[in-house]
Amino acid sequence: MRNALNFAVREWEWLERNPFERVKIEKPHNQVERWLIPEEEQKLLDSSPAWLKELIIFAINTGTRRDEMLSLKWSEVDFSRRVLTLLVTKNKEKRTVPMNEVVSELLKAKSKGSTSEYAFGSETGTKMDGRNLLRAFYVARKKAGLEDVRWHDLRHTFATRLVQAGIDLYTVKELLGHKTLTMTMRYAHHYPESLRRGVDVLVKNGDILVTVEGKRNSAVLRSYPEELEKVKENMVGDGGFEPSTSAV
Repeated sequence: MRNALNFAVREWEWLERNPFERVKIEKPHNQVERWLIPEEEQKLLDSSPAWLKELIIFAINTGTRRDEMLSLKWSEVDFSRRVLTLLVTKNKEKRTVPMNEVVSELLKAKSKGSTSEYAFGSETGTKMDGRNLLRAFYVARKKAGLEDVRWHDLRHTFATRLVQAGIDLYTVKELLGHKTLTMTMRYAHHYPESLRRGVDVLVKNGDILVTVEGKRNSAVLRSYPEELEKVKENMVGDGGFEPSTSAV
């Protein structure tokens, strides 16, 4: 409707202005959400040749984009500090990515006898063509019965598993190389326990135990931090604790 009226204004001059020009249209939420559960990951690995299996494992454990991992050179791998320095990134900014034990051991094994400057070089030692990677990936996913899985979903799997494990969104943002936290918020719904931990931290720090005793509703608080004494000073009543008149 909006486009038709714009056409009537610009091309046919039937209208002086589009009556909907100031109407804000909400952008559709059409981002595809797909990640691998462990069983699907294993099916994909079992259906892949060895070299592709290495790339899949690397992607799921680092969250790097396809071109970032194919551009990775051995000179950018620091085994002593267990970090990767990505010089070729989507945002054109250098990014440091820590290696977990899986990635560290995988790259150590690959580095032995490697004649290519690239960590995941082609058979001739040059940078691997991303299209060749995708062709092999499409064959593997079809064999595994996972034809709806895209290569980029391995990055989604990395982020989703971190959030489900309780890693805060800011850390996930930094690991993914997102410029803004807004981009990372798409994974926030995987963080159901974050709210619980947000209030449980009060219990862990103070070891609070509150019980209600019969009709008097008296509160018994034991092993609470010293801050509780300040609260008690503002609480009165014969039958238990009640807020003072100055309390809101």
